[in-house]
Amino acid sequence: MNKSNARLGWLFASPYLIYSLIFFLFPLLWATYLAFTNWNLIAPDYEFVGIQNFIQAFFTDTVRAAFFVTYKFLAMFVPIVVAGALFLAVLIHSLPKFKGLFSVAFFLPYLASGVASAIVVNGILSYNSPFNIWLRGTFGLDIDWLGSAILAPLIIALMMAWKFAGYYALLFVAGLESIPKEIYEASAIDGAVGWKRFWHITLPMLYPSFYTVTILAVGLMFGIFTEPYVLTGGGPDLATHTWQLEIYSQAFERLNAGFGTAIAVINSVVTFGSILVFRKILEKWGAKHGWE
Repeated sequence: MNKSNARLGWLFASPYLIYSLIFFLFPLLWATYLAFTNWNLIAPDYEFVGIQNFIQAFFTDTVRAAFFVTYKFLAMFVPIVVAGALFLAVLIHSLPKFKGLFSVAFFLPYLASGVASAIVVNGILSYNSPFNIWLRGTFGLDIDWLGSAILAPLIIALMMAWKFAGYYALLFVAGLESIPKEIYEASAIDGAVGWKRFWHITLPMLYPSFYTVTILAVGLMFGIFTEPYVLTGGGPDLATHTWQLEIYSQAFERLNAGFGTAIAVINSVVTFGSILVFRKILEKWGAKHGWE
């Protein structure tokens, strides 16, 4: 009976396993091998160059820029989107009715195409847009929003926060719904109301949702491509040049597929290490509030 159940389990899991094998494992192994070659994406022949691509990556300005730009995006995006999602979740949770309707409404930006959203933002911030014409006519402000090394990353971070806040808010709403009302009633007897209740009861009880949202937001920052590609192309002065833009540039524009793949491998290692650090920090915070 156990063998029969095991075979049935493997049968039902086989579509996903086959999918992962074909579209994840094989490409991963092939990419890892290509990282040690000088393949140019076109020629049928290429040479094994060892770790030369990895050494070259450490001395390439654009790769170093991608490393620091990613953490700059992370420092802006993660606090904004987590705070925004938490605010939306508390707002939805406090509604007496129509919670589902408002949840769907805030979730809709997540379904919008990144290209479409970037084109809309580009139109709003263009020089001859009604918004900029109004700023120049009313306040005399002539701002090059996407041409500024300070404003361009902030605009992209805000746009992505608008897109993902509604999605992450659903995770927070689920966490808020799971908090027993008895805990709030007991805390009210002890005088924990208002902000005190939020900081000492609600926020610690939201640890599982907070953990999930933060890790998802951190991981997202290491895969940014569409928004900076459409809005700035990585500029100005590499201020929005991300890992994915660098990989795309090296592999598909300069036809340095081996070098581009090596950068992708480095990106994977950096992503894994960064998420691990955030996990440890969040787990310590959770353990401090009774989550083991």
